[in-house]
Amino acid sequence: MSETAASRGETVLAAAEWRARQSAHQARVAAMVEDRRARALRGEKDPVEDFLFTYYPFRLSARTRWSPGAGVALAEAEELLADSRFGTGPDGLTRLRPPDAAAAGRLRFSLELCRAVALRPAFLGCFGLHEWAMVYGRAAERRHSEWPLRLGVEGTDAVVRAMPVRCTHYDAFRFFTPDAKPLNKLSPTLDGRIANEQPGCVHVTMDLYKWTMKAQPWVEAELAADALELAAEARAVDMRASPYDFSAVGLAPIRIETPEGRAEYEAAQRALTKKAEPVRARLMEALARALA
Repeated sequence: MSETAASRGETVLAAAEWRARQSAHQARVAAMVEDRRARALRGEKDPVEDFLFTYYPFRLSARTRWSPGAGVALAEAEELLADSRFGTGPDGLTRLRPPDAAAAGRLRFSLELCRAVALRPAFLGCFGLHEWAMVYGRAAERRHSEWPLRLGVEGTDAVVRAMPVRCTHYDAFRFFTPDAKPLNKLSPTLDGRIANEQPGCVHVTMDLYKWTMKAQPWVEAELAADALELAAEARAVDMRASPYDFSAVGLAPIRIETPEGRAEYEAAQRALTKKAEPVRARLMEALARALA
């Protein structure tokens, strides 16, 4: 390790090591991206994949691009200098430049939000009703109109009326129908995310992918890929617990309108919460390193 790298407390990767990591990451994500491209060309809908590639509208090239994250110096990495966020020091090693003011602001918000979520107890009593509230009273205008409702229009509305609606996630709540919003215990806002979001929420788990991508390239790309895989798992639970019948694409329903279904959903929610903990912890470490 060079004196400059040592004084910075950096990890130095030899050319063979970082190129192997780059190739492995690109191959891993390319498989997901190519599946997406092929399905789009065939005009096939998929409620999990469509969400991950449209709700999180990052370019396909950005999803496959590799970065070591902050605090890592690379040997023989001049080809990365095409990205102006990388630079080469007097020691000849390539590393990321510090984030500018705008990027640092995004990183600080992500870190503050992750820390708040990590310190909050998980709430596991929402039973995925947010998707039901998005069609309540407006089933004929539902977003996923190509998929049938398992219980029909009236049956769907009856479930929303019969169960307490307790959504804590702003980006879910904002899609509630006007008739459903007053039924929610909270009125989450964009500015209130740090005060409201909690680790039991499947959307908060999915959003770990959003925050890792928004923090690129100062957070290692492998973490973003891990978060993407976790988001896919969480989205599958989200859709299985929804009012729609997605059995045609292999998503067996979690029937949250029944006691057995609610127990199944809570167990899945608890498992996702545990899986999200180390991903969130790694993200907080990476964000803090980038802001140091």
